Amino acid sequence: MPEFQAGLTFRSRSGFSFALVLVLALGSSQVDAIQQAKAEVLNPTDLSGVPHFSAEGYRIGFYRSPTPEQAEGGQRIELDALQALLLERPDTTLIDVQPTTWREGIFIYPEGRQTLPGSTWLPNVGWGESEEHWQEYFAKHLYRLSQGQRDHPIVIYCTADCWMSWNAVKRAANWGYTQLFWYSEGSDGWYEAGLPWVKVDPEPWSAEDFLNATGVIP
Repeated sequence: MPEFQAGLTFRSRSGFSFALVLVLALGSSQVDAIQQAKAEVLNPTDLSGVPHFSAEGYRIGFYRSPTPEQAEGGQRIELDALQALLLERPDTTLIDVQPTTWREGIFIYPEGRQTLPGSTWLPNVGWGESEEHWQEYFAKHLYRLSQGQRDHPIVIYCTADCWMSWNAVKRAANWGYTQLFWYSEGSDGWYEAGLPWVKVDPEPWSAEDFLNATGVIP
């Protein structure tokens, strides 16, 4: 009779941990799969060799799935701490990175985006394999919103169990931003706590901006 392994811990959208039970008959290929899964969750700062991650360590697949306890280069922040931060530092920048379709200079979002009050919506900047023009779009707005101060407090989020915001925190950290907070529960956690949403539009990115993008990071 085959033996079985179980028990990798992920963080769920509710803020509690749950066990992802791996029912794998032991063998060389199965042991490799177990070790890769453990590396993916338990060692999130070294992900280059794990499936669904790029060579640079960005998540590139299964974006809606349980996320790690921390984001590389940022501090995970829960709702209570986020509210306290906003009271202490009302100038804190809130960035929603929920993706949406973009075609020829136009963002397509028929229902609009319901999100945290005071947020700036920068879609598509959390893709793991980010194109040069999206990196420039993200970098320019980060620079503008922080007024060029790399130590300005910035909270990045999307929806719950979404790796887009995890990627965006990592990317901003690689550009030298040092006060990054990852609100992993995102707009879902905010709304489920009974707090109000507001409707926002994405920051524009025209076809001309796309064509003129150089990838320069301010």
